[in-house]
Amino acid sequence: MSTLLKIMLLGCLSISAFAEEAKLENIQVATDKPALARGAEDWMNNCHTCHTMKYVKYSDLLSLGIDKAKVDGWRGEASVDTPLIAQMSDADAMATFARVPPDLSLMAQARDGGPNYMYSYLIGYYLKPDGTTGNHIFPETKMPDPLGISSVAGAAQRTEMQNTAKSITSFLTWAADPHTTDRTRLGYYVIGYLIVLSGLLYVVKKQIWSRLK
Repeated sequence: MSTLLKIMLLGCLSISAFAEEAKLENIQVATDKPALARGAEDWMNNCHTCHTMKYVKYSDLLSLGIDKAKVDGWRGEASVDTPLIAQMSDADAMATFARVPPDLSLMAQARDGGPNYMYSYLIGYYLKPDGTTGNHIFPETKMPDPLGISSVAGAAQRTEMQNTAKSITSFLTWAADPHTTDRTRLGYYVIGYLIVLSGLLYVVKKQIWSRLK
């Protein structure tokens, strides 16, 4: 086998292996308020240090049913109408990561795959042979493993972290479009109204045409 053919074969095998590693998980995001409240708390505990959500305010967290005392503890001296601003300054972020971590308000819509991408990214960290962390989904990432899933030893702990990743993903999905549930509910009412109206119009039409015969 020629050297060129060997190189091409190895390249194809490497691409195939990477594609298998980078396959996105399929998850079902939660939409009920208790689950979203847990997701908000998990986000505050694991992501808020570095990331901002400029389109989500502390008052929005109260609307999820989160205890006011807990929200007050998170916001500190900021007003309840203040967006969720990262605790780390942009200057410190540049010094640490060489870039400012992205705003996560619309991340669920910005990435292909949406919730599946975000969840797969959060659980996609692994330890390299040199002891540093990598990510199967986004190898170029500068963000350290936020959940510590790359160093998990047991299945139970990994399951717990996967649940946390799902919780955060559900919250981020809600944050990207907080009114999805309301629109869906309104849509059912509109469809019901149109069905009833169509039925009434059909009855009226039958009565009118019966007089013309």
